Amino acid sequence: MGARLNRYSAKVITASNRASAGIYADLSGTNLADGLRDLGYSVIGIVVVADEIESIAFEISRALESGIDLIVTTGGTGLSPLDVTPEATAPFIEKLIPGFSEALRANSRVAIPTTDLTRGLVGTNGTSLIINLPGSPGGVRDGLVIIASLAGHILDQTHGIDHLQK
Repeated sequence: MGARLNRYSAKVITASNRASAGIYADLSGTNLADGLRDLGYSVIGIVVVADEIESIAFEISRALESGIDLIVTTGGTGLSPLDVTPEATAPFIEKLIPGFSEALRANSRVAIPTTDLTRGLVGTNGTSLIINLPGSPGGVRDGLVIIASLAGHILDQTHGIDHLQK
């Protein structure tokens, strides 16, 4: 149930100290943006920020103020002291959607048992959907599977589209 071509906008936010410092390329964010485009989203921007609550929160806030429909972060969902993406995201979540995160973990669990340690949040703010994905290309790939099956339906609901009339 992916989004229809250009129906919904998306922004990608990568939280990575090394990528933001130019130590290595942001493969996760690039892969995520490409995958979202393949699903029909109009990707408005890709930004790379340091693993800092203030930097991540600033970009989420900017995306919400701009009316972006789908805001997807990659990185910062683990357990290290620098992993703060869920903490930066939590204040923006009006309606938490734990089933989305559970689906992501269930989808990846057999191949990568440590996927159960990811702390990413998913929820809505007004009509926008915010999703935290892990910072690896594999985590992004697995996340895109769940985005393809659920995000379009969630966004249709937040935008008041009645699925019975489709």
